[in-house]
Amino acid sequence: MKIFFRVLFLAFLTFSCSNKVDGNWQQHVSYTMVIDVDAEDRSYSGTQKLVYTNNSPDTISRVFYHLYFNAFKPGSEMQLRASGVNDDDRKISKKILSLEKKDFGDVRVLELLQDGVFLDLKDQETILEATLKTPLLPGEKTTLSMRFEVDVPKQVRRAGKDSEDGIDFSMAQWYPKLCEYDSEGWHANAYLGREFFGVWGDFDVTINIDKDYTVAGSGYLQNPENIGHGYAELKKPYESDKLSWHFLAPNVHDFSWAADTEYVHDIVDVPGGPKMHFFYKEDDKYSENWKIVQPYSVMFMQYFIENIGPYPYKQYSVILAGDGGMEYAMCTFIGGVRDFNSLAGVISHEIAHTWFQFLLATNESKHAWMDEGFTSYISDNAENVILKKGLPLSNRRAYTDYFNFVRTGNEEPLTTHADRFSSSRGYGMSSYDKGSIFLSQLGYVIGEKTLSKVLKKYYSDYVFSHPNPEDFIRVAEKVSGQELDWYLMDWGQTTKTIDYAVNDFVKSDSLNCESVTVHMSRKGEMAIPNDVEVEFVSGLVKQYHIPLLMSRGHKPLDSSAILLEPWSWAKKNYSFDICVDGDDVVGVTIDPLNKSADIDQSNNSI
Repeated sequence: MKIFFRVLFLAFLTFSCSNKVDGNWQQHVSYTMVIDVDAEDRSYSGTQKLVYTNNSPDTISRVFYHLYFNAFKPGSEMQLRASGVNDDDRKISKKILSLEKKDFGDVRVLELLQDGVFLDLKDQETILEATLKTPLLPGEKTTLSMRFEVDVPKQVRRAGKDSEDGIDFSMAQWYPKLCEYDSEGWHANAYLGREFFGVWGDFDVTINIDKDYTVAGSGYLQNPENIGHGYAELKKPYESDKLSWHFLAPNVHDFSWAADTEYVHDIVDVPGGPKMHFFYKEDDKYSENWKIVQPYSVMFMQYFIENIGPYPYKQYSVILAGDGGMEYAMCTFIGGVRDFNSLAGVISHEIAHTWFQFLLATNESKHAWMDEGFTSYISDNAENVILKKGLPLSNRRAYTDYFNFVRTGNEEPLTTHADRFSSSRGYGMSSYDKGSIFLSQLGYVIGEKTLSKVLKKYYSDYVFSHPNPEDFIRVAEKVSGQELDWYLMDWGQTTKTIDYAVNDFVKSDSLNCESVTVHMSRKGEMAIPNDVEVEFVSGLVKQYHIPLLMSRGHKPLDSSAILLEPWSWAKKNYSFDICVDGDDVVGVTIDPLNKSADIDQSNNSI
């Protein structure tokens, strides 16, 4: 039965990966890696066999690999970039500059062969280039075999040795990693400290390390009975000073692991879902909250499954490692001493990344707002429900951050590459806050229930692929029945702002009744549909909706809401008439729930 389940599971993954909308293609990799770790020296040597399948229509004549750990040394592009950013990223530069030579990162590719033939290599710090001896034709595959050595850097950013929490190994982006090639060509971006982009495939990884270490991370441990360490009861005592940890990770685009001699390992079942593994230290600074947070983590996982789509793997690990919080294949690294609310918040966010970054693997370097923003939106919703925050709008903080940053005049478009924002604050506001508002404001445009359907359809159409912004907005258009390219363009590709105003309401004779005319204006450069609330002396409140003509439709309305004529983009002013029937209007409010990112809400009501 176990064998049948595994075959069925792998078949599902394979089918999901190949069943792409509109015939989109993507490359495929199959890694087999074996490394031998010198725990005392914090280094390892290894071999890599990579079967690369060219599913593109192009002939590939060269390949590129990421060598991330080479960024962890003075004079690297990451250090230089961090030193020039005008805020907190400078801390990274200072940490790198203070490293002793023994703490530098260094990835050395000793040899690379294509189908047994040696290739010439060009080392460009965090990028390795190799010209193929035999060009790889469309539909064909080739085997790339490598020997490499690595000195693990002192952790100053996400990965490395000896974290501030005392974790020996936080091993993210630890292997020579083939760069992605897609319809836009090669994505051989130097590592400057921000985001990652990888090729979908299968990983077979063996880690040989001292027997006192517990290893956590991506993949399914294939020999738990020979390992123990909380994975299973030992069949027999260890026969050597090192253990061989053998992991398989099917249909992922990354593989990460962490190791420490002091890990506590807990396993919790998610009803109808995976097993959740927790790795942390038995220390008063960590243990209490890491225990308390476990059932909440289960509820977060359930929330995302229900509101986005299935979690297709059999396990997920939450690991004390790295710094801050960072998502990886089938796991997350979380660092720092945290109170319960902080720990629960970062776990919610990082688990949500499983859907928005991992299963829906956008190019987070180019579209960080789809990665961080979508994750922030859904994790804020989850926390609001599960932690019972009771917020009317769960991501209100994102709106406040956005408004404050826009006033500085330093906003940059969401199309800015993650590494090229002028400040880390600008990157954070755009990627996390404006990206989150993209979804909550879209709910204002198309309706909350429709947005919920959009997210589920987006998942079902693009799971196990690399969707882009246009893919998402087409799904939203199909589900909502509206035209939404204007929304993606103005919110996602410009820094245009929204600002609507109620000018006045005056008695008029424009209707065959006692009437009032409401005058409104659009002061901002971005247009959006609007809900309008009108209050009467009697206490009666009526809801009106003004569609945006460019949408060629409108969101579903409550039966009591009144649909008005669409407002075209070129018109700066708009008015509508109301029969008052002896009742006087006392107030008019645009967007009473403040779901649109209107930068001046002082003129939204009168």
